[in-house]
Amino acid sequence: MRASDEQAVRDSRPRRDSVDLAGYPDLVVVYLGFRVGRLRGLRALLGIGRGLSQVQREMPDGLLAHENLVYGLNHIGMRQYWRDLESLEAFTRSDPHKTWWRDFSRDAAGNGFWHEAYRLSGGMEAIYVGMPRPIGLGTFAAARRPEGPFMTSRQRLAS
Repeated sequence: MRASDEQAVRDSRPRRDSVDLAGYPDLVVVYLGFRVGRLRGLRALLGIGRGLSQVQREMPDGLLAHENLVYGLNHIGMRQYWRDLESLEAFTRSDPHKTWWRDFSRDAAGNGFWHEAYRLSGGMEAIYVGMPRPIGLGTFAAARRPEGPFMTSRQRLAS
């Protein structure tokens, strides 16, 4: 046991830790959510679940960590930490993400999807598709349609 740990036990105080992000100057943190809105949406959720399992097994280049989250009985999500925006963009343009997004865009099956991205080097962005009420940044920031120069995550992060 380290001296600092022994001291913590003696003082009956919990140990405090932090992190040094100096090695990750381009870090991007992404929160994602999927809300099942109709019974037929469960099939879409199962398909996404298979893709997410693959992502967690294979850990694409640039994905530093992936954590599953539960927002409610019909609302699940995840938090991902990416080395940089380029790695995240490369992932979104490959399978399984590319196929899932294409299929979801064609037929959301009554479901909702959202993500919010935060860059350590500056900038935040969000997109909400089919969500019945605001969540996250959308609870206080003015809505804006993702079109034209506001279409991609990269463009929204630069705004």
